[in-house]
Amino acid sequence: MVPEINYWAVLLATASSMVVGSIWYTPKVFGTRWARLAKVDMDQPGASAVIPIVVTLIVSFITAWVLAGASSIAWHFYGGGYLLAALGTAVILWAGFTAARFITHDAFEGRPSSLTVLNIAHELVTLVIMGVIIGVWPPAGTV
Repeated sequence: MVPEINYWAVLLATASSMVVGSIWYTPKVFGTRWARLAKVDMDQPGASAVIPIVVTLIVSFITAWVLAGASSIAWHFYGGGYLLAALGTAVILWAGFTAARFITHDAFEGRPSSLTVLNIAHELVTLVIMGVIIGVWPPAGTV
């Protein structure tokens, strides 16, 4: 079975990831704290952020695409509402892959646990918002 995917929802979810990151890591929200904990110099020239932003855009698209496909499969398997399937899938994938992997890597790298919590919370918010977008805009003909 090839899961049905609404690529417009995937593109909007990708954009939402960039918006969430822009807000989350602004100095007035968590940016200053994150920079201190991650030992990132926020005074570097803006051009140095171009490659990480492009990488983030590509990875966010892949994440949204996988979430859309997994949500479609979950909805077909469990039934019920598409929004609930997308949100449940987002949280389960976050817990099983994103949070678990962050915790493992950060533990071995000796990163502060407060940095780990800050980063995995960002990922949870990002995936939940992606899940909402994908869940309220299911592929045509599925709901």
